[in-house]
Amino acid sequence: MKTKKGCLAVRVGLENEEGGFKRFMIPISYLHHPLFIELLEKAQDIYGFDSSGPLKLPCSTDEFLHLRWLIERESPRNHSPHNHHNHPSFTFHPC
Repeated sequence: MKTKKGCLAVRVGLENEEGGFKRFMIPISYLHHPLFIELLEKAQDIYGFDSSGPLKLPCSTDEFLHLRWLIERESPRNHSPHNHHNHPSFTFHPC
């Protein structure tokens, strides 16, 4: 799968998760979202900086899909002038 311009490939899954790791394409804009930054910091703690291939994220596929939904729900096209930018809490389960 080729990476589209403005997107980033990530691998998501836990070692004991059925189906193993899955590859997702995400917009680069996710890298600036506080919830995604939290996940990146966890990935750094677990995997370090040295990696080849897609970025490996330490969460289950279900957790990642929920995180993606939270981020998409806050995207600018979904904001009205009355929305506040409160970020819901999100906890990743340990590997």
